[in-house]
Amino acid sequence: MLRVLVLAALAGFIGASDVHDYTDDDFESKIGLHGLALVEFFAPWCGHCKRLAPEYEVAATRLKGNVALVKVDCTTSSNVCSKYGVSGYPTLKIFRDGEETGPYDGPRTADGIVSFLKKQGGPASVELKTEADLAKYTSDSDASVVGFFADEKSTAQAEFAKAANALRENYRFAHTNSEALLASHGVDAEGVILFRPPRLNNKFEDGTVQFSGDVYTSNKIKKFIQDNILGICPHMTDDNKDQIRGKDLLVAYYEVDYEKNPKGSNYWRNRVMKVAKVFLDQGKSLNFAVASKSAFGQDVSEFGMDGSSGELPLVAIRTSKGDKYIMAEEFSRDGKALERFLQAYFDGSLKRYLKSEPIPESNDGPVKVLVAENFDSIVNDDSKDVLIEFYAPWCGHCKTLEPKFNELGEKLGNDPNVVIAKMDATANDVPSPYEVSGFPTLYFSPAGSKMSPKKYEGGREVSDFIAYLKKEATNTLVVEEEESKKKRKNDDDDKIEL
Repeated sequence: MLRVLVLAALAGFIGASDVHDYTDDDFESKIGLHGLALVEFFAPWCGHCKRLAPEYEVAATRLKGNVALVKVDCTTSSNVCSKYGVSGYPTLKIFRDGEETGPYDGPRTADGIVSFLKKQGGPASVELKTEADLAKYTSDSDASVVGFFADEKSTAQAEFAKAANALRENYRFAHTNSEALLASHGVDAEGVILFRPPRLNNKFEDGTVQFSGDVYTSNKIKKFIQDNILGICPHMTDDNKDQIRGKDLLVAYYEVDYEKNPKGSNYWRNRVMKVAKVFLDQGKSLNFAVASKSAFGQDVSEFGMDGSSGELPLVAIRTSKGDKYIMAEEFSRDGKALERFLQAYFDGSLKRYLKSEPIPESNDGPVKVLVAENFDSIVNDDSKDVLIEFYAPWCGHCKTLEPKFNELGEKLGNDPNVVIAKMDATANDVPSPYEVSGFPTLYFSPAGSKMSPKKYEGGREVSDFIAYLKKEATNTLVVEEEESKKKRKNDDDDKIEL
C-alpha cells in the first residue's frame, strides 16, 4: 500500500507544471500578482507551440520564484487573447505588475528564455559597494557597464538609470556611490566605465572604455555603450547575434568554446584581430566577429563551406545588402591569407558567392525556373513585368499552388511583356531587396522599377492573379481565355481533309 502511495505521489510530482495556466476568467486578477511575467498565448494544434512547450516548462522551473511563466489557450480564452492583439501562435509578451510592456523577441529555448528573463528581473542596475563586488561583477562572461556617482541623487545617475532600463535586455548594468571605488577608478564626481569580459582580453584594445562626454544624458550614454561594447571582434553567440548582424560583417568560424578551451578560442581570435586592426586603422569600414562553426552550422552551410572537420577558421563576409564573399584560401597562422582576402574585398575585386542550382538547360515551360545565377537576367529585365513565387520543395501550400501557377503561365504564354517565374528559395540565395521568411512568398517585379518589388498579398486562384496583373501590369495584359482555346479546337475539328 505504501509503495502505491509513493508511486502516486511521484507521478503527481513528475506531472506537475511550473507554468501558470490562466484563462479569460482569472487572467486579469492573477497576472498582477507577478512583478515580472512572460505570457505565451497559444493554440493546442499549433506545431510551433508544441515545440516550444518542453522548453517553456524547463525555463519555468528554473525561473520559479523569480519570474512567472504563464500560458493562455486562445481557443478557449479568446477574450484575453483578443484584448492583447494576438493574431498568431505562439505569441509571447512580457508583463510587469500586470501591465503589458512589450513583445518577447528573445530565443525560444530554455537556456535563451532563462538568460533573457534574468536580465529583465530585479533592478535594471545593481548596486556595488566594495571592490570585491566590482571585481565579481565585471568577471562575468558578458561585458559590464558601471556608473560611478558621488551623489546618488545626481542628474547623471538618474540619466544612467534611464539608459540601463532601456537597454537592460541586452547589456549588464551596475552602479556605485562608494567614495573608495570612485577614487580607485580615477572618477572625481561621476563617470561611466564599460568593462569588457576578462576572457576576451587582448593586446589590440583596452579592457575598459570610459564615457568621455561632458553632459550625461540617457541618449548619450546609450550611444556610448552601443558604439563600444562589442569591441573590435566580439564572440558571436545565439544571445548577441542580433546585435552583431545586419551590418557589413566578417565572421571567422571555428571551434570557439570559452568554457572548455579559452586559450584555443583566443588563439585564432587574436589572429583575426591583428589583421582587422590594420584595416580599421586605415579607416576601412567592416565589422568583425568570431563564432562557433558547430553552433552556426547553418551560416557555414549558406556560404557553401564544409564545417565538418578541420581546426582552421573558415572566413566569410556578409554585407548589409546580403552579398556574400568567402575566403577560398586556407587560413594561415601568420594572417597573410586573411590580409589578401580583405585587401581584395576592399579593392572590389572579389567575386560574390551565390548559392545556386545549375541554370536549367531548357527553360521553355509556362513558368520560368529561376536560380541565383539567372535571377538577374530574367527578373531584372527592365522591359518585363515578373510575378515570382519563392517556394520550398517540402511546402504543402506550394504544392497546392503549383498547378494554378502553371495554368496562369499558360494563360499568359502569348504576352511578351509578362513572365511568370518560380525559385526554390531553399537551394538558391534570394537576392536583395526580396525578403522571404515563409513559403510560398510571392512578389511582383514591375518593369522599370526593379529595385522596388511589391509583395503579393492577394488570393491564390488563377482569376485572382489575372485580376492583380491586369491592374498592376505596365502594358495591357494579353490573356489566352478558355473561349479562344475552344474556338480554335472547334475550328480544327471543322477542317476537312482534302
